[in-house]
Amino acid sequence: MSGYTQLTQEQRYQIAALLAAGHSQAGTAQRLGVHKSTISRELKRNQGLRGYRPKQAQRLADNRRKEKVAPRIASETWAWVEQLLREDWSPEQISGWLASEQGRCISHEWIYLYVYDDKRRGGDLHRHLRCQKARRKRYGSNDRRGQIKDRVSIDERPEIVNERSRFGDWEVDTVIGKPGGPVLVTVAERKSRMSLIALAANKTAEAVTAALVASLRPLSNRVYTLTYDNGKEFAHHKTVAEALNADGFFAVTGHSRPFFPGFFSRVFWPLR
Repeated sequence: MSGYTQLTQEQRYQIAALLAAGHSQAGTAQRLGVHKSTISRELKRNQGLRGYRPKQAQRLADNRRKEKVAPRIASETWAWVEQLLREDWSPEQISGWLASEQGRCISHEWIYLYVYDDKRRGGDLHRHLRCQKARRKRYGSNDRRGQIKDRVSIDERPEIVNERSRFGDWEVDTVIGKPGGPVLVTVAERKSRMSLIALAANKTAEAVTAALVASLRPLSNRVYTLTYDNGKEFAHHKTVAEALNADGFFAVTGHSRPFFPGFFSRVFWPLR
């Protein structure tokens, strides 16, 4: 006879009736056509204080099965996915970041399916995808990160900045860590390659602006230009320009700004 098997609700009622009639565990097992260890385990695991009751036994068994069924992808991982999507990360970026930084394996295909399922339920995660299937044709810009008001293109930046013949032309960027957490604001001077780092409370334009101004204020008399990428955390660039009496410029849409070789080989000035 085979070993332990899962019992049905009808079999549990039969067990209760046979035991009440005075049958042994072995005899009950023989009547049901199961191994005697099945009856023994059933009584140990699903018997209450008032003896073996089939309805209670079935409920206990069902609850135990539900607890054992773990989702393929944990709810905590989906929470990360949602947070990163709302920060306009692509499913491909999220998949790679979770694997490298969190050790959580989830493919970008699964993330897309999750987004589309959320859309069917009336959610808005699909609005954060960079490529929308149904959209109007865009004219004059391929920027999908949102427009920054009063941005001035890097094409209008003075030629002297490209020559790197003076100290005071800076390039600004951010380094993102845990989603929703603190952000590093990095500033690099083009001629000397001197680098500064400031800690912003988060990636909001307000927090990044405050950190940027605080890091450069001691050198405000040597700040002529600031060059940003097109991240929305730099939306308050005019506030920075007024605080430091400097001109701000933005990289060409769709292109990241040039990055200095040996940028991290310099000594940083950690400022808060």
